[in-house]
Amino acid sequence: MSFHNRFLIIFLSSIFLFGCKPNLEVPSPSSGDANFTKTIGIGGDFMSGYQDGALYRDGQDRSIPALLARQFSLGVSGSVFNQTLLPDNNGFGWNSKPWESWFVQASHLNYRFDCEGVRSLGPIKDSLSRNAAAILYANNYSASNCNFSIPFARTAELFSSSLGMNPGTNYLNPYYYRIAQNPGTSTLIGDAQNANATFFSAWLGMEDIYEYARHGGEGTSIMSSALFSNYLDSIFTRLIANGAKGVIANIPDFRDFPYYTLVPWNGADLTQSKADSLTDIYTTAGLTHISFHQGSNGFVINYATAPAGVRQIHEGEYITLSVPLDSMKCDYLGILFAALPDQYVLDSSEVAFLDQMTLAYNVVIAQKALQYNLAFVNANSYFKSVQAGIKWNGVDFNTAFVTGGFYSLDGYHPNQNGYALITNQFIDAINTKFRASIPTLNCTDCNGVLFP
Repeated sequence: MSFHNRFLIIFLSSIFLFGCKPNLEVPSPSSGDANFTKTIGIGGDFMSGYQDGALYRDGQDRSIPALLARQFSLGVSGSVFNQTLLPDNNGFGWNSKPWESWFVQASHLNYRFDCEGVRSLGPIKDSLSRNAAAILYANNYSASNCNFSIPFARTAELFSSSLGMNPGTNYLNPYYYRIAQNPGTSTLIGDAQNANATFFSAWLGMEDIYEYARHGGEGTSIMSSALFSNYLDSIFTRLIANGAKGVIANIPDFRDFPYYTLVPWNGADLTQSKADSLTDIYTTAGLTHISFHQGSNGFVINYATAPAGVRQIHEGEYITLSVPLDSMKCDYLGILFAALPDQYVLDSSEVAFLDQMTLAYNVVIAQKALQYNLAFVNANSYFKSVQAGIKWNGVDFNTAFVTGGFYSLDGYHPNQNGYALITNQFIDAINTKFRASIPTLNCTDCNGVLFP
């Protein structure tokens, strides 16, 4: 081939390569039909940034409403979002074992010894005295606060002035008390309405469903879906009164949380001789409906309608992560004449009730999204996709406890990376509904579980 022909081929190739250069222009951030000038968040644990069993500063800073506001500010000059932040990252949380202490600090991962003296890596919860907690939940009202998400506050309580009574004397919710405009008089929904937001992000109903689930159905129930619907009408009517738009998420399945799936129902692993001995003991006591075999066995649980009020747990029933694991391991809790208390178990009837109410609440939420022209986040579907496994920025995420990268050390609340992933679901829903072009989040300062 002549030099001239070779040159011509190279020249034409260069024209082809440069001519086919892809258009990499990214749309400029835009609020579309929405107005993000002043945004607020409203809901419970998940919208507050609660994680690792506590509310603390970095978690608040990377809560879903705060992360949304970061992205909104890219397209809206002067976009406002302020929070009443805690002073440190120890924070304070309700202790699931109040007989030990009312409050705990945020859990951290470190080495510990179990009741058998075995050293392993696991979450460590440090107790927090009521006096120390009182300093953190002291009222610090700010008219500029934009996050009205209160851990453990059920929907009806958003309308109750007693929610903000002093928890030091009344044992009520310390998380609203610290931000209430007039503790014991004002209401959370009133404070949120007074913020005059142009846009709100909401995740409501979670505390109603999971207050029941967290306590194994003991001593609590779930508000009817009809009443839940009425409360949502009252909330959204108030928030949209000045033309605000918003986004709402529905409720995930409890099976997608390691808090309910980590402890196996059939975790009583026995040798043949131990199984025979236990079966003989129960038979001698007249409890012939309880028997054991070599290998994996269901634990013994309290069950009111069973003979002597006890039976073995079945597949499809669940033990919560708050169960005293050392007592199960070393004191034969759930094996030998010490049945697992109701508060740690979701039996088949409770599971059916949870499924029924989660579905009913989600039907209401979808209806309200249409009725009030809200963007809708299908969190129920998204959490199932996380359980199956997803990738984000080349990193694998799933719902495995500690190692999955999505959940914090309490096994129920996401970690900062998890909240960032959920935030992107909110952004996608907002962009679709309001023809906006808010960039999805790449949270380089969000943490997962921190290893020692």
